[in-house]
Amino acid sequence: MAAATWHYRGDPEKDQPAVLVQFSNGRLRRSDAMRFTLYRNRDTAHPQKKHRRILVSETERLSYVGNNFGSGVMKCNSLCRYFVGVLDKDSGQMQVYNAEIFNMQPLLSDNLIPDDTKDYQNKSYREKMDLCIEAFGTSKQKRALNSRRMNAVGNDILNSAVTKAAANVIDAKGVTALIQDVAQDDVQNVSIFLPPCNEDADKPENVYKFEDILSPAEYEALRVPAAVFVNITPEEITKKTEDKSHCSFVLEELKFLPADEKRRDHKARCLWFLDTLIKFSYLKVIKKKHPMDPECPHIISRKLMKDFTSLTYNNGRVQNLISASMKAKITAYAIALALHINNFQTNLTILQNDMKLQESRMMDIAKAMRLKISKAKGLPGLENFQHHKLGTLSLPLPVQKPSGNQRKRKKVN
Repeated sequence: MAAATWHYRGDPEKDQPAVLVQFSNGRLRRSDAMRFTLYRNRDTAHPQKKHRRILVSETERLSYVGNNFGSGVMKCNSLCRYFVGVLDKDSGQMQVYNAEIFNMQPLLSDNLIPDDTKDYQNKSYREKMDLCIEAFGTSKQKRALNSRRMNAVGNDILNSAVTKAAANVIDAKGVTALIQDVAQDDVQNVSIFLPPCNEDADKPENVYKFEDILSPAEYEALRVPAAVFVNITPEEITKKTEDKSHCSFVLEELKFLPADEKRRDHKARCLWFLDTLIKFSYLKVIKKKHPMDPECPHIISRKLMKDFTSLTYNNGRVQNLISASMKAKITAYAIALALHINNFQTNLTILQNDMKLQESRMMDIAKAMRLKISKAKGLPGLENFQHHKLGTLSLPLPVQKPSGNQRKRKKVN
């Protein structure tokens, strides 16, 4: 808004310049309604302080203050000089006085009492901005503020309705029945990501067929990279164990490679793919087309990206993501492959540690795959083997049951 300049109506003293004022927030409609008070510093001996002045004016609605010192002082006072001429109409003579301009700012702090200030400081940034919009905002900003507040009220009403509906369902069905439903849903959600299961199989190897884990072309592509496992020596196994270059499950099974050349090659290929699959599960967002080591065959890399990742859109580009559901799928396929490697009985605890999963999650997936869970007894070379869990695939397949966390959830409730 344009500023207006008005002179102070007092008679200027010889050692004091006349006062000119301008208001930063608009023009005065009635200058004769303004009341001014000028304050000057008492320290007249100080060369700088003796010239300091504070000018205060009041209207019916606002109070204004201006000064000639500090950071807010107008630079024009130091760059040029101003004069005021007083004309005597009778004699026709004019007297000229030095003048100084004061920029008058609205004084809002006087309207706040200490309690109000404390309450204001405790408000959030959004609440402070809302108060500013209410006081000084445009019509468009005020409409947006009212719309947002109405939406907040609507959300509160919706949340109350949902809470009331949930309470009615709990009262009608009971907590125990709801827990059973949730547990069953957990099993069904996991089952979506399991390998194809043949419940009518006559032999354990036909429940989760090897061809559903690795196709013939993929199996053939593993011959070259798996050659390092076929010819591995005990010294190399010890060194790899110290370096932790492979998963614990793979390193343990490399100690028991068959002497038969064909069976040895088959197990080496399975272990190499299992090690690659577990390492792949450690990734989160995959930005490279071939994320694994260079020796990984192209067909295997493509299989990992296609079968064990989900697409996501981020920062304007499509990326492959290993979500929680994909992690469960990788775990299920790792268990199925481990069953084929170990004659359909495998140590789930070692796999769980390699996959960096919680035991409850591992057990849920194993039970969804219809494995019988038992405690390990007398397994050589394993620390705390009595705490390890074995998973056995045997016929007939056990009936699928809800998750074993039912008792724990019931106790918490």
